[in-house]
Amino acid sequence: MGRRIQRIIPPLIGGTILIGLMLYMAGVFRTGEIGPQDAVSSPPAIEVHGKRVAAQKVSLPQFYEAVGTLQARSTAQIESQIRARIGLVAVRSGDRISAGQKLIELDDRQLNAQLEQARQALQGAQQERVQSQRRIDASEAALARTRSQHQRIQNFLAAGAATEQEMEQIEAELRQTLSARDQAVAGLKRAQAGVEQARRRLEEAKITLDYTLINSPLTGQVIERRADPGDLAMPGKVLLTLESDSFLQLEAQVPESLVNRLALGQEVDMEIDQRSFSGRVAEIVPSADPASRTFTTKVILADRNGLHSGMFGRLLIALDERTAILAPAEAILRIGQLETVRIVSAGQVRNQLVTTGMHRGSDVEILSGLRGDETLLVPGEE
Repeated sequence: MGRRIQRIIPPLIGGTILIGLMLYMAGVFRTGEIGPQDAVSSPPAIEVHGKRVAAQKVSLPQFYEAVGTLQARSTAQIESQIRARIGLVAVRSGDRISAGQKLIELDDRQLNAQLEQARQALQGAQQERVQSQRRIDASEAALARTRSQHQRIQNFLAAGAATEQEMEQIEAELRQTLSARDQAVAGLKRAQAGVEQARRRLEEAKITLDYTLINSPLTGQVIERRADPGDLAMPGKVLLTLESDSFLQLEAQVPESLVNRLALGQEVDMEIDQRSFSGRVAEIVPSADPASRTFTTKVILADRNGLHSGMFGRLLIALDERTAILAPAEAILRIGQLETVRIVSAGQVRNQLVTTGMHRGSDVEILSGLRGDETLLVPGEE
């Protein structure tokens, strides 16, 4: 009996497994799945509200970006003309300044003393000139009297009323009087030269004293302050660096293969601080840097518009045209480091990652993520 049961069990198990497999293939055990015969229905379209804008393909000139740095068109390094201690520095870095404004005062006590000495020396020289003129007047009067006496004795000698000794004596007096007159004239010349020299020294003392007050030569901004009260100022030592408000210029390095595409006075485009600017080529340094094989090119900006010297910029040199995709900048949604747009298609809105490039007015170039024929929903306008 037991052996008969052992012979029946294996075929029975195999048959059960086979029947179960056939039922599974028939789908008896599968529920909730969509079969081939079932139709898939699309989600219903929803009405999308908000401002819509379009991405588009356009032909744009291709540019080479020559990097550079913004520099002030006019700068001034303030130095002292004399050697003196600094008494006051009236400005700090970043301060706005106007032409003629006081910047630095130097210690003027010693120079004021020298000025007073020069005034006294001039007064003494002027008094000496007055005395010399008086001596001339006196010598001229004495000479006139001596000449009169000489003439009278000469007449007496001709009439036999005077002696040769008297004639010799009056001639000696005449020579002495002439010599005294000549000495007085020479003294007046020396006194006059002394007055002129004292006057020059007085003017020099005034000019030197004026050097103790250092004023701004331009209207603009203090870029750097290198001096403090108590420091020693001297010629050749920079105390302040100033920058004019007039113009800013981008100094860019242009490869020698592209420098011929630029000309003096040419209008060019730049990108600074993620903004677009226009300018005019003002200077192209005629010699190239032998290390980089580039030419320094200076472009004057038409408008400062919040820019400052030292900022990084790009000079755009037009090459051949290329196809690009532009989208309004207002359609770009930035989430951290990611940039996305919301595409409207078939009544649905979906997010799409994009990579942006240069800004062109109110549009931005899309480097990847769009085809150029999409309708975009402006964020925040739903």
